Amino acid sequence: MRDLHPWHVLRRPLGPQAHANDPECGQRPVPALSHHGSQRVVLLQTATLLGVLLLGYGYFWLLVPNPEARLQQLGLFCSVFTISMYLSPLADLAKVIQTKSTQCLSYPLTIATLLTSASWCLYGFRLRDPYIMVSNFPGIVTSFIRFWLFWKYPQEQDRNYWLLQT
Repeated sequence: MRDLHPWHVLRRPLGPQAHANDPECGQRPVPALSHHGSQRVVLLQTATLLGVLLLGYGYFWLLVPNPEARLQQLGLFCSVFTISMYLSPLADLAKVIQTKSTQCLSYPLTIATLLTSASWCLYGFRLRDPYIMVSNFPGIVTSFIRFWLFWKYPQEQDRNYWLLQT
């Protein structure tokens, strides 16, 4: 029961020495944390974005006293983040066109993006809110671009998967 305690798990060694005394595991090596450097980059990016969010929060609540102006600027701030979220999959376009493969694109995510952004656009149109309509329209456009890429470069079955089945 001691092995299941959370503090014991945190103190457990990583790598081959983790199972050195375990007769079932033998001396088989356990993959070490080779992605440790990339974790640090992701953590730094996340901390930076959290800092930007906190600075934005402080700006809107401390430096903009007028509630109407605060609401307008907050709408613009959120629109910029939403547009950048919808445009981020376009970074893979060069890779897709260069390799003529859509393996790095997710078809279900493309469908979800189209449905979500179209729903928000219709909702914004109904409310006559340009911040909702304008910020979600790029999601529709990028979804159709990705659908075109799926049509032009259809996804192939992974050849390694077929070899494993035989």
